[in-house]
Amino acid sequence: MIDLAADLGFLKLKNPVLAASGTFGYGSEFEPYFDLAKLGGFVVKGLYYGPREGNRPPRLVETTGGLINAIGLQGVGVQAFSEKILPKIRGRGTAVLVNVCGADDDEYVAVVEFLDAHEGIAAYELNISCPNVKKEGLCPALSPRTTARLVGRVKDASKRPVIVKLSPNVTDVVEIARAAEDAGADGIALVNTFLAMAVDLETRRPKLANVFGGLSGPAVKPIALRMVYQVASRARVPVIGMGGIMTGTDALEFLVAGASAVEVGTANFVDPDAAVRILREIEEWCGAHGVSRVRDIVGTLEIG
Repeated sequence: MIDLAADLGFLKLKNPVLAASGTFGYGSEFEPYFDLAKLGGFVVKGLYYGPREGNRPPRLVETTGGLINAIGLQGVGVQAFSEKILPKIRGRGTAVLVNVCGADDDEYVAVVEFLDAHEGIAAYELNISCPNVKKEGLCPALSPRTTARLVGRVKDASKRPVIVKLSPNVTDVVEIARAAEDAGADGIALVNTFLAMAVDLETRRPKLANVFGGLSGPAVKPIALRMVYQVASRARVPVIGMGGIMTGTDALEFLVAGASAVEVGTANFVDPDAAVRILREIEEWCGAHGVSRVRDIVGTLEIG
């Protein structure tokens, strides 16, 4: 038997595989495919305080080795989530994390304060990095100063651990991660999608109504892996890695690079069973390589 447990310090997981926000709905949508209890956890779709329609279509474009999305964080809002969705997904034997969004600092705080009154949430994933909400990908995670200010306010308001989800669309991701750490982040999740666009040559128009969107999928994995290594090798808090994870081998590479856990995103669109398949492949690799505890490989990358 392989010990698959993952330790984030503030949160113990039965295994290191989580389903990523925006690719897994609110969790219950995947119950026809597998038992949610098989996962270490899952992160629900981003929640603003009120319901949000998101961007107008077209909002998805398939590209070589990936997907560009400009959904715009469509969601039901905290009240509908707490009344209609949370009672169905808590108590499923896995960690439920909520991706927290806001149009400004006050809304981020309001979302957290509202959800703090409801049971069944393990932690918050603070989404300060979505590239398809504001013009040209502008978001708080592009600046150490705005990152620190927002993380500090949310931490002061929250009764639960706060994981800060960072953007890859920066010059120095370590600087942003340090700002989040210094402001009190309990963990760092990276990376969110890469700012991208697609052009319809025949019409000479953007394929997305929003013009820009976020690129995810296998094409981004090498860059995401590099950023996870850079942050994890210098961070004082645990790192959750994501970006193009399609197989157990992909996930293991992120763990070796320093991630304590991983999130599976775009793969869920290709294969609804992707997350549990990836977990099974991790376990099989560990068995074949004499690894009795998966957490023993975390951060074991040898450089030089």
